[in-house]
Amino acid sequence: MPTTAPAIVAIGTAVPPTTLEQTVARDLIAAQPGLTPLGRRLVGAAFDGSAIATRSVVLDELVDRTDSPFLDAETGTLRSPSTRVRNDRYAERAPELALEAARAALRDGGLEPEAVTHVVTASCTGFFAPGLDHILVRDLGLPTPTPRLHVGFMGCYAAFPALRAADAICRADPSAVVLVVCVELCSLHLRSSSDPDTIVASSVFADGAGAALVTAQPSPRGLRIDALASAIAPSSEEEMAWTIGDEGFEMVLSGAVPRLIGHHVVEAIAPLEGQRDAAAWPAVAGWAIHPGGRSILDTVQRTLELDDGQLADSRAVLAERGNMSSATVLHILERQLRSRAHGEQVCAMAFGPGLTMESALLTMQVAG
Repeated sequence: MPTTAPAIVAIGTAVPPTTLEQTVARDLIAAQPGLTPLGRRLVGAAFDGSAIATRSVVLDELVDRTDSPFLDAETGTLRSPSTRVRNDRYAERAPELALEAARAALRDGGLEPEAVTHVVTASCTGFFAPGLDHILVRDLGLPTPTPRLHVGFMGCYAAFPALRAADAICRADPSAVVLVVCVELCSLHLRSSSDPDTIVASSVFADGAGAALVTAQPSPRGLRIDALASAIAPSSEEEMAWTIGDEGFEMVLSGAVPRLIGHHVVEAIAPLEGQRDAAAWPAVAGWAIHPGGRSILDTVQRTLELDDGQLADSRAVLAERGNMSSATVLHILERQLRSRAHGEQVCAMAFGPGLTMESALLTMQVAG
């Protein structure tokens, strides 16, 4: 792939081995004591309308029903462990997923770990230091001087700042091979509440990791990074937020978010091609839209006049794996990297606290 522009040349993904059926999750949440009658109705509506069939979680006890700080196995009642207890589970389980995704990306690219020159990680569902970046260098056997960067607590759109950093590194050093890894354990912050925001969050969030190799070196195939854009919807800071509480991290996910995205998405992605006409976007073959929820996908599809096929990968990842925060878009791009023909464009988008809207325009390049 003779090009001087950096490209995503390989992607690997990973999810925990425990699969949580959406109907099981719904019944568990609906049975929690203290829910109001309205809260129970909201649980049914949110879970049944989520377009999710299964999610993978590190809270194995939700499926095998063993007693733990997170679940009273005898009564089926969710406990409210402290933020420290939740974060301890993150420190225990996040590294294995990060390494699994990274090794899958290296296999996908046909590269040995020693080919990696830089590491960029992203996560918003837990903290520890030395962190994921350190563990990747150590356990992949990379040289200890390998430069590392961690993108922390930026939410569902964090893969894009991570890819932007990788793109900048490769443009500065054309010999660089940057390993980008996003890992999120959203289930650790599951809680019972009649609050609509909390119910929606519990109905969509899941656990997973995604890794990408970014380089300007020749490769048999890759999604060339043509442009990256960032935008903030005006007067939207209170509509989506992610804060640290005493009993886990607390999500604010207002019902106004899909409407705000619909109002501003055309303007947000306009810098990618200088396009301000929504009618121009259906010509883009592939779309990797972060499925913050089914209504967000519906809004983007309707606003940009996309057909069902263009959002098929985004909806499939939502159905099979739920919303894995920052890792989700890499799961969708993995499918795009395997299916797109030479010269086809892909537009990727994700949304998060702020309300921030991040996007990228990519072009599939296949050697020969």
